[in-house]
Amino acid sequence: MPAAIPSPPPSSIPGLTPAQLTSFRENGYLVIPNYLSASEVTSLLQTTHTLLENFPLESHPLTCFTTGDDDEAESNNKAKHIGDQYFLTSGNKIRFFFEPDAFLPNTNPPELKKSKSLSINKIGHALHVLSPPFAQATIPTSTPTTTTGTHISTGSRNAAIARDLGFRDPRVLQSMVICKQPCIGAAVHPHKDSEFLYTDPPSAVGWWVALQDAVVGNGALGVWKGSHRSGCIQRRLVRCAAGDGGTEFVEWDGPGLAAELVGDGQDAGGNEKGEVYTPRDEDFELLEVKAGSLVLIHGNVLHQSEKNTSDRSRFAYTFHVIEGAEGWRYDERNWLQPEPGEGFTRLFGEVY
Repeated sequence: MPAAIPSPPPSSIPGLTPAQLTSFRENGYLVIPNYLSASEVTSLLQTTHTLLENFPLESHPLTCFTTGDDDEAESNNKAKHIGDQYFLTSGNKIRFFFEPDAFLPNTNPPELKKSKSLSINKIGHALHVLSPPFAQATIPTSTPTTTTGTHISTGSRNAAIARDLGFRDPRVLQSMVICKQPCIGAAVHPHKDSEFLYTDPPSAVGWWVALQDAVVGNGALGVWKGSHRSGCIQRRLVRCAAGDGGTEFVEWDGPGLAAELVGDGQDAGGNEKGEVYTPRDEDFELLEVKAGSLVLIHGNVLHQSEKNTSDRSRFAYTFHVIEGAEGWRYDERNWLQPEPGEGFTRLFGEVY
């Protein structure tokens, strides 16, 4: 007998206002300033710096991070790392992935240009499970009380947002800190999160929280407003069918729109599904946000970020939520797979 689905948070816990929900549905993203308190931001930054300083370099396979979705991937073997076991088995661990530009050229064994703490692209992918400060910023926990009354935890607010977005059994996966290191923080090319975390039908939503100010020059997000409304999923990053441990992008002609969007037959560029529109820089609205801001990102909306050319890092904490209720299926070829006997973390719980 299937386990009972936990109840969503009560209406007394605020999630999204009607205006915020309308904006998200129309634009495919929503910025909520001051979502985390200054003390929460400080705690997550301190935790991140501790992780960066303490991970052992000697036993690290020196795995870089790249989506494999760029010109360099064809000629640079290092860019094809994305299929290695260190990456593929990181769904329930805290692991460290280097920037592609972190290493000196033509060094064997590879040598870093800077210290290890200034060379990491991202930390993932189970911070919400294995790191208590990140868990508290993600999952509902026991509600603490203060002298001014009851404080609503950030995890409970996350659950309330999922409730208002219409999730029935939201599951959390792929939590990570994106570092965007000074001068070498790699660009992230236009993509949709449901290309990487595909459910049938698509259901992914990203929570992207700035831990430092994100501005022009240090890799602020760029979002193509409204591109989710008819931007079908036409490709996916999957594990290679050949079983060689790699991943690859494949064309996709299955269900491509989130359930609430089914019926649109064109993408945001006015093309029928099956045609390819190459996004231009002018298609993307740059989101400059302060530390502590939350950006909700629809799984079908195109978004990107530019290379960090500044001398300031741009740390951000991000996790993703998919629908785990009956009627949605998490695809078995997705790069991230739960370990046997494990499932993805439920966002609705017993405590709010």
